[in-house]
Amino acid sequence: MKRLIRLFALAAMVAFVLPAEAQLISGPRGSEDFKIGVAGYSYRKYDIDQTLAFLKSMEVKYLSVKDWWLPLDSTKEQMDAFKAKCKEYGVNPYILGPIYMRSEADVDRAFAYAERYGADVFIGVPTYELTDYMIKKVKETGIKVAIHTHGPDGQPFPNIQKVVEVYKDPSLGIGCCMDLGHSVRMGEDIVSDIKKYKEWIYDIHIKDESAASKQGQTWEMGRGVMDFRPIVKVLRQIKYKGVVSLEFEKNGDNPHPGIAESIGYLRGIS
Repeated sequence: MKRLIRLFALAAMVAFVLPAEAQLISGPRGSEDFKIGVAGYSYRKYDIDQTLAFLKSMEVKYLSVKDWWLPLDSTKEQMDAFKAKCKEYGVNPYILGPIYMRSEADVDRAFAYAERYGADVFIGVPTYELTDYMIKKVKETGIKVAIHTHGPDGQPFPNIQKVVEVYKDPSLGIGCCMDLGHSVRMGEDIVSDIKKYKEWIYDIHIKDESAASKQGQTWEMGRGVMDFRPIVKVLRQIKYKGVVSLEFEKNGDNPHPGIAESIGYLRGIS
């Protein structure tokens, strides 16, 4: 019996001195090859310098650009200066939008804006009536459009299914910026939708929600109702190469603590 006790004690000492393999990572962290960004709406009350400083503090390298920082009538020179400023902070202003389009003139303006920027895709929110004109502009310019989904709140294109229903053929160059928070508010199976519609997904906005219903509100990631591990897993399975951008709608006057918490959580599970 004494010999058995000594063996248990020795095993405990070894376990204490030598960390178990399960406690350590091997090779690069998964988050290092997972493109994590921030959607511009998250910092809607801040100027671009403050926003870029926040991103740099979190080592976030991707930003979707809203037009309050870079107006739709910006010149090519102003756009180049904007890109240079972002580069100083180590940030890639990788996509424009969302841009709302309610007329053909709005569509023309959005595509001209994206063309001056040198974009090959932008996030847009057209009305259903503009479907044929959108297809025409994509064909003319070669610039793709990622239609932002807005859930059950009355905007056009509540979900990716509606984008597919309206545009039918992914080869047209009109796909989706899939908002996963709004998807859960629609009661949808996000993992299944990502698998089914993978060729339609150009960009992703991610956030947690307080409830899986229309009443759901943005919450810090990991505190709400969403399970993000299977989402990250399926994005890896389909070899998604785009950016996953946090869109943090909560607490617009002081969003940074919640954004930083959410980015840390997303890195931890990716």
